Amino acid sequence: MSKINKYDAIVIGGGHNGLTAAAYLARAGKEVLVLERRHVLGGAAVTEEIFPGFKFSVCSYVVSLMKANVMRELMLPHFGLELLPLESTFTPLENDYLMRTADADQTYREIARHSTRDAETYMRFGPRMGQIGMAVRPILETIAPNAIRPSLSDLSNLKNLLNHVKNLSSEQFEYLTKLMTMSSADFLDEWFEFEPLKATMSASGIIGTFMGPRSPGSAYVMLHHYMGDIDGAFRAWGFQRGGTGGVSMAIARSAEHFGATIMTESSVEKVIVKNGKSVGVALENGDEYKSDMVISGLDPKLSFLKLLEEKDLPSDFVQSIKNFRIRGSSGKVNLALDGLPNFTCLPGEGHHLRGAISISPSYDHLEKAYDDAKYGNFSKKPFMDIILPSMLDPEMAPPGKHVMSCFVQYAPYNLKGGWNDSKREAFGDAVVNTLAHYAPNIKDLILHRQVLTPADLESTFGLTEGNIFHGELTIQQLFSLRPAVKWADYTTPIKNYFQCGSGTHPGGGITGSPGEMAAKKILGILK
Repeated sequence: MSKINKYDAIVIGGGHNGLTAAAYLARAGKEVLVLERRHVLGGAAVTEEIFPGFKFSVCSYVVSLMKANVMRELMLPHFGLELLPLESTFTPLENDYLMRTADADQTYREIARHSTRDAETYMRFGPRMGQIGMAVRPILETIAPNAIRPSLSDLSNLKNLLNHVKNLSSEQFEYLTKLMTMSSADFLDEWFEFEPLKATMSASGIIGTFMGPRSPGSAYVMLHHYMGDIDGAFRAWGFQRGGTGGVSMAIARSAEHFGATIMTESSVEKVIVKNGKSVGVALENGDEYKSDMVISGLDPKLSFLKLLEEKDLPSDFVQSIKNFRIRGSSGKVNLALDGLPNFTCLPGEGHHLRGAISISPSYDHLEKAYDDAKYGNFSKKPFMDIILPSMLDPEMAPPGKHVMSCFVQYAPYNLKGGWNDSKREAFGDAVVNTLAHYAPNIKDLILHRQVLTPADLESTFGLTEGNIFHGELTIQQLFSLRPAVKWADYTTPIKNYFQCGSGTHPGGGITGSPGEMAAKKILGILK
């Protein structure tokens, strides 16, 4: 016989956005239940000991976009949030390297080794992108209005945004327009001449998207990754001590502090709808929980096409969700190492191993990797964004050992012939072989490896098609169009059923923003 319990709110999914929404609702005095399918909290922001003694940020691996007000309002540092700065971005080349650090003078000298003109330009580029990022932030921090049938609050938000846009300088407006429409390669070509610098910078425009650096729209994705900060340091990237699961656990502790109840190994089968209104959820084990409202932290396709019956939704909305582009393009390879990689272009241990390592020597390298994916294959020579977490936090690995996190593009979800064990291992081999071109000792160091394809990200972490952003960050899927027109304000066609995942505005990354704004929208409705 199934249990029936009553809560003010039930949150489906214990990812960091679902936990954030739960914490804010509990903070407002609501009785909240969080239901997580897996045995561990965090969704894609999770730390797991995959091999004995080796801890990995299995999916998401760096932090930059976490909102300062979320950290403050939920008291996250008190509950264990501790971000360690990544000190550099290192791009190994055939007979040289490119290095950028937090030290402006050092970065100037490093870039000037390759191009004095680019070194001068880079000093202007960073502040300019910072200005554009700050100009965009009010848009990202505004609940997306219903552009078809705006409410009074929607009209007020639209008016404020129009006033904000009017206050932009002509130069800011020009750059913002370019960033919203251009490819990252075309945009960077207007600034720089040294190919590895442009390629490395353009790579942030392809992360998590099925686009290449020359694809229109990739410039916005690049901007999206420029809009975070750590402790006020704009465009700073960091690593959570203990892995990104530590971010999720800090939010979970905050939610529990405010009174939320969190249950793992509690897979929701469906949202119970009566007379067009959600009244609770049914679990796969038969248990039912009643609630005045239900909030889904899952991606839009799971939230609406799996947890609900299509007959309960308007047909045009169902079609919009089916059309929502959520193509997976990324894989992850986690390595347990017996020592440190030795890069031919910069041998030995050094600061270059304490930051990001970008395998992005040229536009052509990135575009050829994308070409493989376009035709249904994984990249034979992929782009990789690599960090060595154990260099920042020695507790991530046993003494003298290390863990390496390799985020990889491209690995298409719809691989020609489908994914299987053999193709997974071949993909892992392609990653190691590409890395070995720059650090030949890497193969001798590998003690264990974990290879995750988009199919694995879907089956294990509940990411439809393995898309890390719950939907592509393209212009037709932003702001009032994310995930569907009329329903970008965290509400849905089902009364008292809400959404708070990365498939909503303002999108992916470890931000807490969708969870925060969804909770504030709900609390505004309740008032």
